[in-house]
Amino acid sequence: MAPNGSKKQPIYCEGSPSWNPDAYLADPELHARAAAHLANNDLKSAIAASFSLRATDAYVYHAIVSVTLPQVQHVVSLGGAHGLHNWYYGEPTAHAPASLPAHRDTNESSAPATNPASESSPAPPPRPQEPSALPPPPQADIEAYLSIFNPTNSAATALKNYTANAKKGSLRREIGTYLSSKRFIHPSLNLSIQRAKPSKPAPANPYLNFLAWASRNLEWAGPSDSSARGRPSSHHVLPILMHHFGCACPSHEALEILRAVASGREIIDMGSGNGYWTRLLRDYHAFHAPTPPSSSASKASKPAAPIPLVTPVDSAQSSWRTSWVRDTLIADGATYLKTTRSGARDAVLLLVYPIVGGGVAGGREGGFTRNMLDAYDGDTVAVVGTQNHNGYTGFRDMTMDEFMAREHGDEWVKVVQVPLPSFPGKDEALYVFQRGSRGPSPHVDKQTGALNPVDQSKQENT
Repeated sequence: MAPNGSKKQPIYCEGSPSWNPDAYLADPELHARAAAHLANNDLKSAIAASFSLRATDAYVYHAIVSVTLPQVQHVVSLGGAHGLHNWYYGEPTAHAPASLPAHRDTNESSAPATNPASESSPAPPPRPQEPSALPPPPQADIEAYLSIFNPTNSAATALKNYTANAKKGSLRREIGTYLSSKRFIHPSLNLSIQRAKPSKPAPANPYLNFLAWASRNLEWAGPSDSSARGRPSSHHVLPILMHHFGCACPSHEALEILRAVASGREIIDMGSGNGYWTRLLRDYHAFHAPTPPSSSASKASKPAAPIPLVTPVDSAQSSWRTSWVRDTLIADGATYLKTTRSGARDAVLLLVYPIVGGGVAGGREGGFTRNMLDAYDGDTVAVVGTQNHNGYTGFRDMTMDEFMAREHGDEWVKVVQVPLPSFPGKDEALYVFQRGSRGPSPHVDKQTGALNPVDQSKQENT
């Protein structure tokens, strides 16, 4: 995309110079055409129609693998062959090793042979067996999972229904119980999330539509303990969605929570990537903006409050095929917060999918998140990242709430943790932490991040 200040027409999608996010988001007929392609499991045509790509498009999407659209469409056509839809695994079992045979020379006497597997030797420990894949969930359970993120539903109520209507001992019951155990909204926030109405639908969120298709096609009904077993896995579809939309999909509930905790303040989208979260936050701000007074209104009437700012900042170390905003500030995050913004005391800091770092990625493991917190002087931090121990975001060996409890438990308090619609095999959530006069008292266990028993009964775990 053309840099800030350039007179050239910005290019928002590589290989599609005419594509524009404003026109795309405002075109319900185009969304309907894409939905029709997805209903036929034709991801290639849905992406090509959505982003005005040529039929001969040969762009290579680099992520966990390097793929083209035709290659991904071929993999989609394979269905669950070769374990491509294996997301859930049973408990690993142990089995005893095969007995070692007694080696005896035929010329030896009848004296006992030296046998390391004899009764006098300790038996070697049982070898762990790879957990076996569980059958995929039924489509009805997948639809029930997706209903949690439907803007017209209450996420808390939909999750309760998802769990309550599950058979005892079923995978759906396990998923619902897991998500319910993670969900937390501190009662001090007094949050009231407005549901979208048919007469006034929420701003377009095409990522959610594509992710819903991926859940249906790839047979995914949400994260659980079973999905955390086995080897970390993903699918060839993921690089396509990442390049066009981003690493994590926002939900209606998450966007409304961010608006609420910001309370009219600026949100700094640090590490904004291609700007999808910035764009949707701006659209939600505009969606809720009061109608400006008419020209005939009294001069004494108050002018409408300005729409709160959402500022995207990124180091531009990663490349994206699609960009959703044209005003991303290219800067080092810590320097921007500490020097340019003098700590950004009056802004909310948003970190979407913060990198882990360390190893082949370079830098210090967890360094990005630590540096942002050190440079930020404000009182509200929101983080979009993994809520299990797969090490995809932030830290290799702990979740964001565990890190905050261990290293900042006397200062920062977790006030929100809600699940996000997650790509198959992943487990993402929105966290919000507050401190100072805006945050509640930090009565948390510094080792686990859980509320102390006196506070546990007061939490909203809905």
